[in-house]
This record gives sequence, structure tokens and C-alpha cells, in this order.
Amino acid sequence: MNSQTMDRAGVRTAESVLDEYTCPVPHSPQEVGAVRHRALDVLTAWGTPGTAAQEAVLVISEMVTNAVLHALPPAEFRLLRCAEGDHDIIRVEVTDAGPAPVWPGAAAAPGESGRGGIVIDALAIRHGARSGSSGTITWWADLPAR
Repeated sequence: MNSQTMDRAGVRTAESVLDEYTCPVPHSPQEVGAVRHRALDVLTAWGTPGTAAQEAVLVISEMVTNAVLHALPPAEFRLLRCAEGDHDIIRVEVTDAGPAPVWPGAAAAPGESGRGGIVIDALAIRHGARSGSSGTITWWADLPAR
């Protein structure tokens, strides 16, 4: 498995995962809102404070939107609450089937895209991507669960 990170890979063990939620990502931009709402419900049930939950939902929205707009289906969203030392982190993962072909003229107009990486850089403790043997790519970000 290849890995690219902005910090360290954030290796997790089964013992460090406190809670986990997984759902398929429908390959439709209209469904991103539903994924956001489900994620907020899960984070609330886990007792994640409001600001941390809202920041996680913003990162989730960016990552899921990228999978829907720029990758091939199927895609899956995973949300984990992990113990890291004396604090918890929220791990967001979106796995997709790899980049979709870019058709001539299909690029977004200037100013309409490209800010997701900035948002994730600003909010995540660390983030990156790892490639699977079947061509899948998992994008991940770790956020404080303050």
C-alpha cells in the first residue's frame, strides 16, 4: 500500500478505535448534504462538542464532494473516533475507485473549486492519501475531537 501524507500516516490499531461509522457515498452531488447530516448525527451521538463537530462536517463535506465530482464510484465514507495518547481524534476517511477521466471542457470555472485542500489544511492535525492494491484511493484527515 502506497501512502502520501502531509504529516505522519497516523497508524491506528484496533485498540485505538473507540467508535466507527461507515456508509456508502451515493455518486450524486445532491447526496453530499445527506452524508453531512448523518455525520453530524453520529458526531453528536459520540458527544463531540459543537465546534469540533462543525469543523469535522466541513472537512467531510469537502472530501465527499471531491469523491463525487472527481473520482469513480463506488465510494465509501468512514468516521472514526480514536484514542491518541491522552486525547481523542476524529478520523475522516473517504475511499473511492480512483480518479475519473477529465473530459475536455469539463474543468470547473476559475474560482468555483480548489479551496477544499486549504480548508482541510487549516482544520486537520494531519491528512493524506493511501492507494489500495485494487486501484482505490483512501483520503483521510485527523481532526481534534476537543
